[in-house]
Amino acid sequence: MIRFSLKCADDHSFESWFASGAAYDSLRAAGLLSCPECGGTDIEKALMAPRVRTDGDEPRPVALSGPPGDPAHAALAELRRRIEANSEDVGSNFATEARAIHDGEKPARSIIGQARPDEARKLVEDGVPIARLPFIPKNKTN
Repeated sequence: MIRFSLKCADDHSFESWFASGAAYDSLRAAGLLSCPECGGTDIEKALMAPRVRTDGDEPRPVALSGPPGDPAHAALAELRRRIEANSEDVGSNFATEARAIHDGEKPARSIIGQARPDEARKLVEDGVPIARLPFIPKNKTN
């Protein structure tokens, strides 16, 4: 896993984790990255310096969005809480489940999960209503 500092065309700064540098490149090329503040999809890596741990350093949690007292952080944390409390996590079966719900083959319900960029693009092209979440579900964080 690698963490990148990112910024959108409106100069909003944020951080996100990726499986690799190639994973970031792939998601960016597919237009599947978005700014948590404005939703913009023109995302670039921001200048960043590596964090070097010393023996006395304690690991720090990564903020959802801004400092904990920031209203945007509180709103995003509440959104995350509500979505996770009211959705079924279908994991990597997201594309299959979303299509089955859309086609009436499975009962309508709120689901969250992961889809490959090509799967997500095909769902959108076929009119299946999906949205990217501005956070990583808790069961996918460490």
